[in-house]
Amino acid sequence: MTSSVLGFPGRRPWVAIGVRRVVPPRIGTTLGIGTGVLASLAPGLLPRTPSTQAVLTGLLAALILGVAGLSRIILRRWGFDINQRQAWLRLPLLIATSVLVVGATANAGHWQNRLRAAMDTPSIGPGYWVRWALGAALIIGVFVGATRSIAWAAGRMGLARGVSLATVAAVLLYLAGVPAMIGWRESVYARANAELDPTLVRPVSHSGSGSAESAVSWTSLGAEGRKFISDPSVRAVRVYIGVASAPDLDTRVALAIRELERSGGFTRSHLVVTVPTGSGWIDANAVAGFDQRFDGDVALVGLQYSYLPSWATFVFGRDAAVTAARTLFTAVERHIQGLAHPPKLYLYGQSLGAFGGNAVFADDAEQDGRTCAALWAGPPANRIHRGGARVLANTSDPVIHWSLAQLWRAPDLTGARVDAPVPQWLPVISFAQTTADLLGALDAPPGHGHRYGTDQGTAMGSC
Repeated sequence: MTSSVLGFPGRRPWVAIGVRRVVPPRIGTTLGIGTGVLASLAPGLLPRTPSTQAVLTGLLAALILGVAGLSRIILRRWGFDINQRQAWLRLPLLIATSVLVVGATANAGHWQNRLRAAMDTPSIGPGYWVRWALGAALIIGVFVGATRSIAWAAGRMGLARGVSLATVAAVLLYLAGVPAMIGWRESVYARANAELDPTLVRPVSHSGSGSAESAVSWTSLGAEGRKFISDPSVRAVRVYIGVASAPDLDTRVALAIRELERSGGFTRSHLVVTVPTGSGWIDANAVAGFDQRFDGDVALVGLQYSYLPSWATFVFGRDAAVTAARTLFTAVERHIQGLAHPPKLYLYGQSLGAFGGNAVFADDAEQDGRTCAALWAGPPANRIHRGGARVLANTSDPVIHWSLAQLWRAPDLTGARVDAPVPQWLPVISFAQTTADLLGALDAPPGHGHRYGTDQGTAMGSC
């Protein structure tokens, strides 16, 4: 027997046309996305743009969603499917997760405004979170779509063919794709290093590299070297040797010694060996600080060992910073020992430069007899020899927090200046938050994040 419902003979009421039941997402999906979103909203070190926050949220949610998917496959192989056995949990779990996300968003907004108040930057409003939600949803959607496409393709080909194809693709990517990408990025950084900024004026004074009298050409200094040399208001002798100034490290070091002799650097009362960051950058605030600290009676010498960003050099080539710093410092040290009136010797480094400069000394005791003083600004992981050295570190600087050990233990903030609220350390989550903050470490206002002021020079100690 059939019945007539809403004018459609023979159809049952619960399957009427135009009526569909809304099914909550699977438990793994809710847990994966919810956990990723909650982790991304944990307190960080620096203010973030909506796009940066969206990228962090999207990546964490996609990552944990992937883990949830793999776990579901494994459980099914063991004959256990939580989505079938506990289907009644879907809606309550979705509601509870949504409440937690709303609360975490409100707390994240409060934390962001606390950081912004401490750093004297504008607070955020509802529009921030709208842009964040749209961006995060787009990223999650792209990852989910890509994952389902791969799963569909694997299903069509079968497990064995899918695994074989994925293995071949991975090998090809490793052997050809990764080297090609690295080579392309290196060429980009090389072009940026060689690019001439028309606003920088070549020095006319003989007391520095890049001038007409110098053996170091203006073009070979590199982008950061030209910035270091070009400020006409600085009275200090400034010698800089770029990676293109000579073919190898020993030749570049010898060229640095000749440049110091030619420009009168060894006749100044003070000489500071400045170890650049991975890109060759020496902070202009440090240069101005040293000029002020020694009233112009100082020479600064820097040696570029890379033109890659500091993070790339730290991960793939930190030994270059150590070798360059040790070689240059030792050469300068030996040269001034033979002078009748040698200048007082100092050592300075910021970020990866602090890591390289710190490696000049095998231990704390060795530093006392070799320099008048040393100063490190924003040292990576805040792990350096402190005997006799002055350390400048902001608690909001992700560089001093970041290390793989942060996954399982709180960072050592010994001696760091509390310049903004410091978030509670959380295993794994704090590492992810700090990694995201590294991207904006130099975008913070002066005195916060990885930006330090003229105290990089004025705080240098005495003999």
